[in-house]
Amino acid sequence: MTQAPDLLYSEAEDDLRAAVRSLLADRADAATLLGRVETPSPYLPGLWEALGGGIGAAGLLVPEKLGGQGASHREAAVVLEELGRAVTPVPYLTGAVVATETLLALGADDGPVAGLLTALASGERVAVLAVPLSTAPDAAPRTDGLVPAVADAAAADVFLVPRADGLYAVEAADAVVTAQVPLDLTRPLAAVDASGATGTRLADAEAGRAAVRRGLLAGAGLLASEQLGIAEWCLEETVRHTRQRHQFNRPVGSFQALKHRMAQLWLEVVGARAAARAAADALATGAADTALTVAVAQAYCSKVAVHAAEECVQLHGGIGMTWEHPAHLALKRAKSAQIAFGSAGRHQDTVAALADLPAPR
Repeated sequence: MTQAPDLLYSEAEDDLRAAVRSLLADRADAATLLGRVETPSPYLPGLWEALGGGIGAAGLLVPEKLGGQGASHREAAVVLEELGRAVTPVPYLTGAVVATETLLALGADDGPVAGLLTALASGERVAVLAVPLSTAPDAAPRTDGLVPAVADAAAADVFLVPRADGLYAVEAADAVVTAQVPLDLTRPLAAVDASGATGTRLADAEAGRAAVRRGLLAGAGLLASEQLGIAEWCLEETVRHTRQRHQFNRPVGSFQALKHRMAQLWLEVVGARAAARAAADALATGAADTALTVAVAQAYCSKVAVHAAEECVQLHGGIGMTWEHPAHLALKRAKSAQIAFGSAGRHQDTVAALADLPAPR
């Protein structure tokens, strides 16, 4: 009998949330971030060291014997909710989740894989899987040549590079990294060409493909938590603004039409929270239906995040259309995340296949 997922937050998860939120409020508030995205690099100096090493978030998925926290995807999901709320530019999803999970799938307790995991757990190094951000968990990544749209490539110390004969670790200094112009300025993209670097072979072709699939599945599942964070912030900020903004001597939030829109959005956010928590719990427990649960979460949460961000911009009126307000950062992150690790349509197809739902005729 399948065990029901645990959707509630534990006391430890609440404590972790409080620590991350406090750090981001102090080091990555909206005003700081708005000023930073105008520069060539959005990464805030010292933030990754404080988050990854100071709080220990970088090693949440890494076993204690390798220097990590020995936690689970549930705790990592809480971190991503907070990073989504603040639209924080750090290589957490790409490094501490996707790359780390890819390495964990190789199951090595010693050698180069274990050494790399130890370095990642401490936050001293950042690894990034060299595949386009849009790559779905069930897609076959390209195995040679130039790889476009690699997220957080600029922050990487080492790339995990899928090749025809296996999975390789390539030092970032040995690869050619060419910055690209992203929609979401808080998650930089770059084209990565590691074909001229030898690298260290971590696994053969079959094991490498399985590891990449596991890494991308974890990325897709926990991206839903980031999207949940975006949607929650957008709803809360919109409610706050419409309470303070007055027209005809009344708060605009008291107008029935706006109340209905925000009530509908609240229902969507509640559903997104359930879907995202279910995906995180399935990944943490290794549930048999993990792939299905992740696909459901992505198909739903990606749309909710975009809708919440659109409503945030529109219901803020004129100020919501300006670059001085952070609403545009949330909208761009939501739109960018909508195609990350597979589009909603791709995940809907996955749900249909896994649940044996025939297409309409």
